[in-house]
Amino acid sequence: MTGQPNSHSENRAYLPAMGKQWLLPLYDPFARFIGIGRVHEKLLERANLRPGQRVLEIGCGTGDLLRTLKRRHPEVDAQGIDPDPAALRRARRKAARGKVQIQYERAFADDLPLSDDSVDRVLSSFMLHHIDEADWVRVLSEVRRVLRPGGELHVADIDGSLPGHEGGHAHRSGRTGDSLPDRALSALVEAGLTGVRENGYGRARLGRYVFYRADVG
Repeated sequence: MTGQPNSHSENRAYLPAMGKQWLLPLYDPFARFIGIGRVHEKLLERANLRPGQRVLEIGCGTGDLLRTLKRRHPEVDAQGIDPDPAALRRARRKAARGKVQIQYERAFADDLPLSDDSVDRVLSSFMLHHIDEADWVRVLSEVRRVLRPGGELHVADIDGSLPGHEGGHAHRSGRTGDSLPDRALSALVEAGLTGVRENGYGRARLGRYVFYRADVG
């Protein structure tokens, strides 16, 4: 199967990075304040990138992760998708100012405009909790489809759990509660990915976050 752009994507709803579209100008200052740059560095350290690989970021927002990637690995082919046209315009402007070559395209994570087995790495930074838990498997199945054999998925997201309840996790209300590690790991396995595991933790001003890793055997 080859993914095709959704003909109704122009009308699909999505959750903007800051929750409200008019708050987008605050996104980059907010990201710097909470220390997202350091999370990006840690995520890239885990991604095992090599020259000539093709890398896709789902939910790229205003493009900071891929700009960091291209500074560290200029020989990697980088592409980002996001449903928010305004965020993509900012990402393109920043790439142009930084003189880095990154392809950005408007798309949704459950309908990737890429061929089967066409990507070496898929990255996701604080995107998963923007998606309803009921849709996680569909999104991750698309990731599985576009990854080549031997390809890897690397995710950073809010932990969304509290210690001391229900075996170490208590469900919080709201979208962040959907990011419980056990639920994320279960969705990764159900989507057909292999080597699924938590790949480290960290803490920033936004709270505790977790890394996940999975691959295609």
